[in-house]
Amino acid sequence: MESDILQTLQETITCFICQGIFMVPVSLRCGHTFCKACLILSSEDVGIPDLCPICGQPSNGTFRNNITICYLVSAVRKNRLMKYLHSQDQKCMIHKERKTPFSGESRFLLCLLCSISQNHRGQRHYIIGLHVCTQMVSVEKKMASLLKKIQEQQETLNAERRAIFQWLDFVTLREEMIRTEYSKLHPPLEEEENQYMACMKNQSNTILEEFKKSEAMMVHNRSQLIELYQELKAMSQKPYEVVLLQDLDDLLSRSELVQLTQGMKPKLSAHPNTGLTARFKYFQVKIFFQNLVIYNCHPSLVFDVRRFTSSPRSERPVLAVPGSYRASWGAESFTTGKHYWELDLKNYKEWAVGVCDNVWLKKRNFEIGSEGAFLLVCLKDTDHYSLLTTCPTFHHHIEKPTGRVGVFLDCEGGCVSFLDVTQSSLIYSYCPGTFHCTVRPYYCTAYT
Repeated sequence: MESDILQTLQETITCFICQGIFMVPVSLRCGHTFCKACLILSSEDVGIPDLCPICGQPSNGTFRNNITICYLVSAVRKNRLMKYLHSQDQKCMIHKERKTPFSGESRFLLCLLCSISQNHRGQRHYIIGLHVCTQMVSVEKKMASLLKKIQEQQETLNAERRAIFQWLDFVTLREEMIRTEYSKLHPPLEEEENQYMACMKNQSNTILEEFKKSEAMMVHNRSQLIELYQELKAMSQKPYEVVLLQDLDDLLSRSELVQLTQGMKPKLSAHPNTGLTARFKYFQVKIFFQNLVIYNCHPSLVFDVRRFTSSPRSERPVLAVPGSYRASWGAESFTTGKHYWELDLKNYKEWAVGVCDNVWLKKRNFEIGSEGAFLLVCLKDTDHYSLLTTCPTFHHHIEKPTGRVGVFLDCEGGCVSFLDVTQSSLIYSYCPGTFHCTVRPYYCTAYT
C-alpha cells in the first residue's frame, strides 16, 4: 500500500516533458501540469505551445502557476533530506552524534562537536535546512534569469528573421521606385541608373551577409544559454543532500558570461539622383503654416496605439517644453496640380512631414498612424534613427536626411514623394492613386 502511494506521489510531482521533478510547475487550460521552462522550451519559437503536449487541446498561449504542486514538491524533497540526515550513515564516526552544521569551506556535514574543533574553527558554518533553501533559491533565481535571457534572445532572433524579409522587400521596392524616377528623366541617364542599381545591389548583399552572421550568432548564444539552463536543471533534479554539497560558483559565473546579441539596424546610402531636385523644384510653392499645436507627451513608436493630447494655441496656450512636440498644417489645401516645398529639419532629432486630409485634422486626436495622414516620420531610438512612412506604416532602411527635406505633392496622381535635398536623393514615393481627396501640408517637430 505504501509503495503504491509513493508511486502515485512520484507521478504527481513528475513533469511529462523532462521526466524529472517539477521546477516552477505551471498548468495549461486543460489542467495538465509541466515545468514552466520545459513547456516554453518545447516550443520551436521558445514560447507557450499552441497545443498541450499531452492531450493536444489548445493552450491559447496562457498558463497558471500550480502552487499546490509546488508545495508538494518542496515537502517531498525536504522530507527526503530529513530521512537522509537522520540515517545511520550521517552520524559522526568520532562523536556518534548526528551531523547538522554544514561547513561552507570544506563542504562537509559535521556534528556540533566537530564544528567547534581545532580543525574546523574559524570556518563558516550553516544550519543545514537554511543552507539548502538558500542554495536552491540561488539555483532557481539563476534558472529564471537564464530562461528570461533565452526568451529575449529568441524574440530578438525572431525579429531579426522578420527583418531579413523586410530588408529584401525594402530593397526590391526601392529598386522599382528609383527606376521609375529615372524613367521620368529626358534624356534618360541609363549609365548612371545602372551604376546606382549596381551600387545598391552590392551594398544590399553585404548587409544581407551581415544579417546572416548576426542570425547565426543569436542561434549560437541561445544554444549556450539553453545548455547552461539544462545543466542547472540537472542540478536541481538531484536530491537536496546532493545539491547541498555542490559548489555552484563556476556554473553560476559561466551563465553571466553569455551576452545577448542585438538585432541589426542596416541603412542604405543615400545616392544622388541627377536632375531629381531640379524636376521637383519646377513645381515649388510657398507654404504658409498655421494652427500651431503642442503635444506634451512622447509619441509611441506604434502610432495607432497611443493618442496625442493637444491644445490649440488659439484656445488655450501651452508652453513648449523640452521633449514636447509642435505640429502645424498649411493654411491652404490642395485638390489639383503639382506642388513642391521644402522644410529645414537639420536642428530636429524627431519629426514628421507630409500631407493630411481635412477629415484627419477634424478628428483632433492626431493619431499619426491613422487613415488620412501620409507622412515621412523620423524617430530616434537611443543612438539610432528610424525613417518610416504612414498609411500604411512602412520602415525605410536608408540614411536619415541631415538638412532639408522636400515634399512633392501630385494631386492628379494621388501621391506624395519625399526628397533628401542635401543628397538630391529620393527617400520614398507613394504609389499613384494612394489618395483621392483634398490634402494640406503638415509637419511635426520635437522641441529641444
